[in-house]
Amino acid sequence: MRLIVTVGMPGSGKDELVEVARSIGLATLKMGDLVRDETRRRGLALTNANIGRIASEEREKHGPGVWAQRALPKLTETRMLVDGCRSDSEVTVFRHNFGDLFVLGIFASVDTRFRRLTKRGRGDDSNDLQEFYDRDRRELKWGIGNALALADGMLVNEGPLEDFRREARRVLETILAHKEDDD
Repeated sequence: MRLIVTVGMPGSGKDELVEVARSIGLATLKMGDLVRDETRRRGLALTNANIGRIASEEREKHGPGVWAQRALPKLTETRMLVDGCRSDSEVTVFRHNFGDLFVLGIFASVDTRFRRLTKRGRGDDSNDLQEFYDRDRRELKWGIGNALALADGMLVNEGPLEDFRREARRVLETILAHKEDDD
């Protein structure tokens, strides 16, 4: 199995990368969907505060790799992209279970990410700069910076969307071709 795991701060471009991955035939799993599903299961609105609280509570109760552990049974395809790893502990879970793993970091500046999130308008996004910084701090506390430091490759997403999509496609195809060369 070839597993590509993405890591990046909110608004860095992970959702766009998922769409590119799907367009080239990769199966995908969004780790954030696991948290949103748990939040819904508890009857809570999908707000930044609720989603963050549930994600943190589950990490505190079950350990920092809980969301990666919960993702494992859903990783059934031979080539998959898992979107939204949030910690080095999650990277460790994936590395332990999949020898053939590529961690792909996605970087965008604070200003770029805030601008994107205010346009995106998803329920867990905020137009409030303080909430944006609070969300960043929360994710940094979980260990996302450590996960980014462990990335095998990095995509920078500061320019036009089409440029990012083109580069993302090139990078994903290179990662997958490298695996095929190893077989």
